[in-house]
Amino acid sequence: MSDTKTSSGPGVVHTVRSYASRVVWAIALIAALVLAIGALLIALKANQGNTLVEFVLNAADTADLGLFSRENGIKQFGGEDAEIKNALFNWGLGALAWLIVGRIVAGFIRP
Repeated sequence: MSDTKTSSGPGVVHTVRSYASRVVWAIALIAALVLAIGALLIALKANQGNTLVEFVLNAADTADLGLFSRENGIKQFGGEDAEIKNALFNWGLGALAWLIVGRIVAGFIRP
């Protein structure tokens, strides 16, 4: 006879919270990575007509939540290379914010 245990109680809650915290951290990490790669593509003046570049920049525009937008973000630069400076500054701050908030939220969820 095999000894089978039912899955219930604190063990299940612990497991669910552990997986949930990993998912939250993974989402934050992916958003930060997309913002960083998007800023790098802008800085390198990548061909924005390329499908992959366009996809990454659209994903970064979504991940910036409007608060860290390169067109209307925390700080707006003017003059020469303003687009590059705006992307590096605002998306860089956005990536940092995603990492900090993601780590804090994942820490609250983790058992």
